[in-house]
Amino acid sequence: MPDRKIGTPEEWQAARAELSRLEAEHAQLGAKVADQRRQMPWVPVDKDYEFDTEDGKKTLPELFDGRSQLLAYNIMFGPDYEVGACPGCSNLGDELDATRVHLNHRDVTLICFSRAPIDRLIAYKQRMGWEFPYVSTYGTEFPFDFGLALTPGQAQEMPEVKGIIDDPPEWLQEWGRQVGAKLEDGLREGPGFIAFARENERVYHTYTVTAPDPFVAPYHSFLLERTPKQQAAEPRAWRKDEYPG
Repeated sequence: MPDRKIGTPEEWQAARAELSRLEAEHAQLGAKVADQRRQMPWVPVDKDYEFDTEDGKKTLPELFDGRSQLLAYNIMFGPDYEVGACPGCSNLGDELDATRVHLNHRDVTLICFSRAPIDRLIAYKQRMGWEFPYVSTYGTEFPFDFGLALTPGQAQEMPEVKGIIDDPPEWLQEWGRQVGAKLEDGLREGPGFIAFARENERVYHTYTVTAPDPFVAPYHSFLLERTPKQQAAEPRAWRKDEYPG
């Protein structure tokens, strides 16, 4: 049995009071971070991008679908992935559909990007049972311009990427097998959220956050932080149709 403290109701209440104080401080800091996030400068997007979608070619302004805000999650699914998208990104993708109705009524369009060709995205979306718009950045400069992917040259210039490829841990080797790509190719994709605003017929880049920021994690990770037992430290994720047992 794991070593855990057994206490009285009074001890629990005292510990809960201390935790409440820390949670309040955390909430205050979170509010400050959210305010500072919205104070970030808006950068005009002057380059014309055209993407492959399930409904044909679309420009960046057209992806807003008539709303003034666009929030997109970049799923790690590169053109070299022969099996499918990153399982961890797939976990997060599983949780996006339910929130779209609420975001849409708050003037936000939510989509996902990946660099694999659109036919492979459509097939994977059907496999996962997703409903959100899934957009391919294949053949465009968009993911490289906005830090959502690395060119081979950029990856070679990053010692942290080269170091982990030269001596990958076992879980990362397994991840490479899960997506069906060599690590030097697979790790050039970057999971993250990117936000744009549209105002007076112009599009602005407002925010990007990439892993390992805690925001780039499935919502069930937030829930698991509130369960009694510590989760396994091994950074392993499964697609929902591949859980063992």
